[in-house]
Amino acid sequence: MCGIVALYSRRDPVTAATLERATHSLYHRGPDGQRHWVSADRRVGLGHARLSIIDLSTGDQPIASEDERTRIIVNGEFYGYEATQRELEARGHRLRTRSDSEIALHLYEDFGTQCLQHLRGEFALVLWDETRRRIFAARDRFGIKPLFYAWHRDTLYFASEVKALFAAGVPARWDEESVYHAVSFGGLQMRTLYDGVFQVPPGHFLLATEKHVQVNQYWDFDYPKAADAVPKRSDADYAAEFRHELEESVRIRLRADVPVGVYLSGGLDSCSVLGLAAKHHPEPIRAFTLTFEQAAYDEGPIAKEMAAKAGAEFNPIPICQQNLAENFADAIAQAETLCVNAHGVAKYLLSRAVRDAGYKVVITGEGSDEILGGYPHFRRDMLLYNREGQDPQAIQELLAWLDEHNSVSRGLLLPDGDTGPLDGVRRILGYVPSWIETFSSRAVKMRALLGGDFSEKYGPSEGMYGILDEVDVRGQLFGRDPLHQSLYLWSKTVMAGYILTMLGDRMEMAHSIEGRVPFLDHKLVELIRSQPVNQKIRGMTEKYVLREAVKDVITHSVYTRQKHPFLSPPATLNPDETFSIYVQDTLRGPILKSLPFFDQKQVVKLLDSLPAMDEGARTANDQVLMLLVSMCVLQQRFGLSN
Repeated sequence: MCGIVALYSRRDPVTAATLERATHSLYHRGPDGQRHWVSADRRVGLGHARLSIIDLSTGDQPIASEDERTRIIVNGEFYGYEATQRELEARGHRLRTRSDSEIALHLYEDFGTQCLQHLRGEFALVLWDETRRRIFAARDRFGIKPLFYAWHRDTLYFASEVKALFAAGVPARWDEESVYHAVSFGGLQMRTLYDGVFQVPPGHFLLATEKHVQVNQYWDFDYPKAADAVPKRSDADYAAEFRHELEESVRIRLRADVPVGVYLSGGLDSCSVLGLAAKHHPEPIRAFTLTFEQAAYDEGPIAKEMAAKAGAEFNPIPICQQNLAENFADAIAQAETLCVNAHGVAKYLLSRAVRDAGYKVVITGEGSDEILGGYPHFRRDMLLYNREGQDPQAIQELLAWLDEHNSVSRGLLLPDGDTGPLDGVRRILGYVPSWIETFSSRAVKMRALLGGDFSEKYGPSEGMYGILDEVDVRGQLFGRDPLHQSLYLWSKTVMAGYILTMLGDRMEMAHSIEGRVPFLDHKLVELIRSQPVNQKIRGMTEKYVLREAVKDVITHSVYTRQKHPFLSPPATLNPDETFSIYVQDTLRGPILKSLPFFDQKQVVKLLDSLPAMDEGARTANDQVLMLLVSMCVLQQRFGLSN
């Protein structure tokens, strides 16, 4: 994994100093070396900050083709690259390195933009094609690796992180419409919090010439139509084929020229990864686990039991409220987005501990919930919208059970309180996914805190339209099972925009750690998308096919345990602790007052009311406070103008 920067100017020459300044801002992504290249006409520049994992001696970038008319920079990993190297050499290519990154360069020479169909892994890349005089930039199918871009003064900028765009000269300004959407409803595929800064969406590529820019899609989920005939097969058959693909996905992600560890919680996902990884690792694999003081949030004992079963070396990383307070600002500055819980800060601290232990690569369980319906709101969707043959009274009892047994998810993954207007979503989809209801209930809480002008400008809108405007509703949603529709929309927005950022790449790369996500291997995803919904959720059992597929390599405790979202204890539950004091001081202080989006008097009123709330209400409101505090951090760190 690395950091990449690219500049393509229509007018003014690209300077090496600008390129070096932007690349240096990504030092944490690539501390093992920084290199730059500027074209002879000074219209194009490529920069690369390297984290050495494959081909430690010759894998420096940018990498040039044999005739030096094509150059590439890559952030990511391509799996199965050795076979592709042999195929390229058989077709006459002469490889300059033995790194996995170089295969993308020569595949592009052979297949053009269709090269993406031949790549397996997590990646973001930028390539300069001198012959066609064009930039080709692409992002992996799920958005595991970030790639931002901006136009400024006739120059197109690309970078792995927004801070590198700012370092290169892109103005640091809020995009107020995106701010409203982020604090109320969550993120979008293409837009960011920052004016003029965009993302290449997951599964898309961008082409830019001197006269033209276009963004094209090369992959999508393509869930089957609900009415499509599906051959009847046994649960054992589904589990066997899922096990085969998942085990292969884990196995190929153990390939590295440096040690590989595993992030381990007490959840089914990371335990499955550890259990399978241990089968293919020559020595006891090292497992790193976050632990918390509050029992409801601590998965240490379950993780320790799992590590023992896998014969792994168990490494607990204890986190307290003071740790979260002291590192909150640094973690948010790395994420460059808003958070709803300090779980990202905890992952930031986990990655730092892993780096200090001498590791550069970890395998994680992220993405499983998104492809297998792991969160409680997906089970709620199954209860509400897959009712055929179910007793209405039994459904109500199960819905009540779901609420009762997921108190830590209140307001975060399950609706809490009133929701805003959602008639438009219901008209388009025929129903409202539970996670959209949940986010809408958060929007109601947030709307009471918005400044008058800001609220008047955006408040009357039905914000969830923004999500539907960015996806192919007719091609990807119509006719699909409601669960698949909900999974699709969640993956396109929350997974790429939040989970893979706040709990993935940005927290890992903040400390030069490469995270690999076997559940988001496209071959595995293309398999599970075709399996019936009852392989994902059956009754109150989520991720059914995964449980059955890995039953032999996980503990009984993990096999029988329902999904417990990875969360850190809310600051509001510990009013006398350092983290709660940090939140109070920040939101009562001058930074929030300087932001034009909020009414500080209403925020203070909410803070004053916290002691009278029950634990559930404080938990639900904690995410609102986290959004506000993280915005204050971004304002202070980047000096954003309005």
